[in-house]
Amino acid sequence: MSSAESLEGRHPTKRNTEETALDRTQSRPPRSQGIHGVREAARADKKLRFNNLLHHVTVEVLRDNFYELSRAAAPGVDGMKWHDYEVDLEERLIDLHGRIHSWIFPGAYRALPSKRTWIPKADGKLRPIGIAAIEDKIVQAAVRCVLQAIYEEDFVDISYGFRPGRGAHQALDALSYGLNKLRVNWILDADIQGFFDNIDHQWMMKFLEHRIADKRILRLIHKWLKAGVSDQGEWSAATVGTPQGSVISPFLANVYLHYVLDLWICQWRKHQSEGEVIVVRYADDFVMGFTNRETAERCLTALRARLAKFGLSLHPDKTRLIEFGRFAQERREKRGEGPPETFDFLGFTHRCSRTKKGYFLVTRTTIASRMRKKLQAIKTELRWKRHHPLGEVGRWLGQVVRGWLQYYAVPTNSQRLRQFVDEVTKYWYFEIGRRSQRGRDAWNWTRMHRIAHRYLPRPRILHPYPVDRFLARLKVRAV
Repeated sequence: MSSAESLEGRHPTKRNTEETALDRTQSRPPRSQGIHGVREAARADKKLRFNNLLHHVTVEVLRDNFYELSRAAAPGVDGMKWHDYEVDLEERLIDLHGRIHSWIFPGAYRALPSKRTWIPKADGKLRPIGIAAIEDKIVQAAVRCVLQAIYEEDFVDISYGFRPGRGAHQALDALSYGLNKLRVNWILDADIQGFFDNIDHQWMMKFLEHRIADKRILRLIHKWLKAGVSDQGEWSAATVGTPQGSVISPFLANVYLHYVLDLWICQWRKHQSEGEVIVVRYADDFVMGFTNRETAERCLTALRARLAKFGLSLHPDKTRLIEFGRFAQERREKRGEGPPETFDFLGFTHRCSRTKKGYFLVTRTTIASRMRKKLQAIKTELRWKRHHPLGEVGRWLGQVVRGWLQYYAVPTNSQRLRQFVDEVTKYWYFEIGRRSQRGRDAWNWTRMHRIAHRYLPRPRILHPYPVDRFLARLKVRAV
């Protein structure tokens, strides 16, 4: 109550007690502070361009994102590891913050090139990975947090990869729901060839400028795109692409495909499709389902042209249009053809199947090649750990198997789960037998099963049925 109201004996009005200095008229909505305010503004106005974002990158935000980084990550070209940077952390972050925000010397913060390394892919080939310097990781993570507040209000529901609250299993649930419940007869299994290596920088910056008007933020992103890579000490410029493996790359990839693919396919589906069309995208890997083959072929032709406009193309060997769905098997039998083809998505092979009561069901099993690769890696590591204490090896194996099961333990995959645990147990048994001169005479399978039961988790389904979880998620979002 104000002093005047107190002296006059008047009761304060409800409006006076709730009004703030920032909310003086009915036409001006209350303005929240911080990143939450950015999110509210982005939700309220889909065409708003933000011109003052960098001030959200504070020392506190830099510190929080530093502690979110992996402590065991390999160092970049600066050679600085996480624990090395933690020494005198506050002084380092204050200095880094000053260089980012410097108006006098805009180039005080310099992005270092990514350190190139190579990791094996599932098909046996090598994938280039860029490892950023630790300060670049910190700043990229902080900028990503700010920009996500805007773009999470823009991204559409078909996108699942590298987004807060979304992941591979949510994408798999959405796909399973569409295949089991909607009229899907054809599947377009698509893969963009060399996506991260072919992102056009000019288009990337144009897309960002639809929402971002803060030149300092745009300058930072342009620096990261142009920083180049260092491969065994040899620096090379980057004219296209963004290093796969850097902190900011997945977010930039989502922004790029949001404008190139997601918005376009939503409009195409609304205005040009016949029958039902489902789309599920996880990063550069996506699956589309169609009722009619003609619609699928027209979409594929239009999609190739759309991607070409922005410097992208579909992989000729990994992009297929296949007959799939509840009527695929009987239609193929009438034509004298074999069973419906399968397709792989996010680590699982999807097949047309039937329940015991004869209802259509899409089954998902671990991709065989991926399971073989994982088992081979475990077998190799067991050889190195052959003479380590039994308990140490058991605890390590338990963590590995538990992590594998947490992802792959979905309904209809029970056989693969049992096979995986049995193979791991067998490899461990053989390595134990090689520890002593007595060989396997010192061990038998009864004793081995007791040890395996002690350290290895049992193969069991950990995830609910995808349709049930998908519908439960929709109800939570509706509330």
